Amino acid sequence: MTDLSALFRTAQSGQAIVYNIVNSTYTGIIYGTAKLLFYPADFRNPAPVVPDKIVPVSGVNSPYELDTTSSQLTTTVTAPRNTAKAYLDVIAQAQSSDEFWYLCVPNDVADKLLSCPSTAFRETEITIDGKSAGVAPVYPWIYTGGIDPYLWQPITGVQTLNFKPYRVDLTPFAGVLSDGNPHTVGVSVYNASSYFLATANLLLYTDPFRQQTGGGILENTLSVAPTPQVVEKLTTDASGNTVGTVSVDSARSFAVKGYVNTSLGRVETTVEQKVNFISTQTFNVGANDIQNAVQTSTVDAKTTSQVGFLKETTEKHIAFPLTLNYAYTINADNSSAQTVTSDQKDIESETKSLNGFPLFAAGTAEQVHTTDTLNFSTAGALTSIGPSSSSASYKSTSTLGDCYSRQIASKDRVLTSVTDSAGCPAKR
Repeated sequence: MTDLSALFRTAQSGQAIVYNIVNSTYTGIIYGTAKLLFYPADFRNPAPVVPDKIVPVSGVNSPYELDTTSSQLTTTVTAPRNTAKAYLDVIAQAQSSDEFWYLCVPNDVADKLLSCPSTAFRETEITIDGKSAGVAPVYPWIYTGGIDPYLWQPITGVQTLNFKPYRVDLTPFAGVLSDGNPHTVGVSVYNASSYFLATANLLLYTDPFRQQTGGGILENTLSVAPTPQVVEKLTTDASGNTVGTVSVDSARSFAVKGYVNTSLGRVETTVEQKVNFISTQTFNVGANDIQNAVQTSTVDAKTTSQVGFLKETTEKHIAFPLTLNYAYTINADNSSAQTVTSDQKDIESETKSLNGFPLFAAGTAEQVHTTDTLNFSTAGALTSIGPSSSSASYKSTSTLGDCYSRQIASKDRVLTSVTDSAGCPAKR
């Protein structure tokens, strides 16, 4: 919550809402508590630099549900006149028939492949005053009830219990936002079908030594929408079995450059990004339903801020790989089995340098691998669960000497091991 510290400078009301169905079938009642922890700054732990103003992008007249590519969540904001930096933390969360968007296929084969429509590609688009301003990949979250609820006992998927917003650097637009006029920030999801829930926070940093900054955009090569390429290689035999592959790729490269007149002088900020997506799905659908999906979203971003001869560069690499294998098969006695194997990762790294000299580097890597089999009677009743197993690992490091590592594993829904500090230097 540190980046939201500005909200705690004055009295605020808040709430946490969990929509939950409780009836004779669904009996899980959710109880919760929450607390805020405040850490005082000291000489060894100075207070971090945080945004001076937080603006939620969730206006009263804006839809939270994004049902189509053209659906948009918008908020009109008048930024402080001395705005110097701007970022947008955005979450676009798949729901309903979009929940398993990473298994979706082109519209013309959706019924044949027993899948959702609009292909297996989604991407969040950011606009300012209707003009393209940034891109955010959609993480392929799998919720605790996703595909097979027993997959996630006791280890849940990557980010399932901790959705992480994606931060879009809008600093090239800071000079425009500081002009004292209202500006509209928009969030949409390309290929949204039905539906995505979206929310975002606009984080604004101000110049404490200047009442008014001002500036403008010098370059913007970001296109309005991606242009994914879809290739279908499918065949259907006389018995109605469909086999083959469907792939969808998207590659975007763009640069956005702007300037702000700060108390330190004119600061020019350039955001360069390569945003790539690739998905390959393999199908054998007929009497049985076998679907395998391998996809990866990657972002390679470089932000350069220059004032005078000083040039600060931040480089980030983000990768969201997902491999998902699903097989529903009919046995000779007409009983059936469903086997699912999932492998999710979240890999992120960041480096900072000043005039080419390294200042800082950090990285995190998280992975969850899980597999489970459900067995059903000829009447479709669940007869047994398993074998099942899962494992998870998380590691974060930085050049400041920080290192955290934990590995856990389970078998047949029972936690079997916990290993801490693997790969970290021993503490003295």
